[in-house]
Amino acid sequence: MTIKERYEAVLGWFQKNQPLAKTELTYSDPYELLVAVILSAQCTDKRVNMVTPALFQAFPAAEVMAAASSDEILHYIKSVNYPNSKAKHLVGMAHMLVNEFKGIVPSDIELLQKLPGVGRKTANVIASVVYDKPALAVDTHVFRVSARLGLTVNATTPLETERQLLRHIPENLRAIAHHWLILHGRYICLARQPKCSACGLAEYCKFFRALQKKR
Repeated sequence: MTIKERYEAVLGWFQKNQPLAKTELTYSDPYELLVAVILSAQCTDKRVNMVTPALFQAFPAAEVMAAASSDEILHYIKSVNYPNSKAKHLVGMAHMLVNEFKGIVPSDIELLQKLPGVGRKTANVIASVVYDKPALAVDTHVFRVSARLGLTVNATTPLETERQLLRHIPENLRAIAHHWLILHGRYICLARQPKCSACGLAEYCKFFRALQKKR
């Protein structure tokens, strides 16, 4: 199977079986999604969704969050991973959003990365989900699933994975492909015990084929 055939098979399967894949983070506007994605770093979406309702009620806009202290924000996000650093990032992000971007979440990936707590992955999420740009965020799930399926070859960093995926995934599918790969990694292609017997992509998967050869 050529790399082109592999991508066509995998993307075709996702289009048929998961045509409406989207983020599992709960939000109502770009500011809320930005906050949620910052909180989701090394933390589950489920946990983030548990803390954001009260957080958004207390800080409904960037202007309100910018006027708060990190200790005030920490009170609402104690149950997420790395709450102290994230509280500081959120205050810094809100300050910059208000002072440099007039409270409007930018659509440009480079500008987004200037905000405290926003790396390339977060910037790509905002650009694709909010602004429907052909960006593809690579988190641990995307990195793992892409490698196992054989969509990437010898990619050792998220950026290498992103570049390889962008080379082969059509622009109109990049935003949703991010969700396809994340959800597949979250519920089927688990890190320690992948559910290969329940995976519709097993026939195209290099990882599964290697397992079969060992048996």
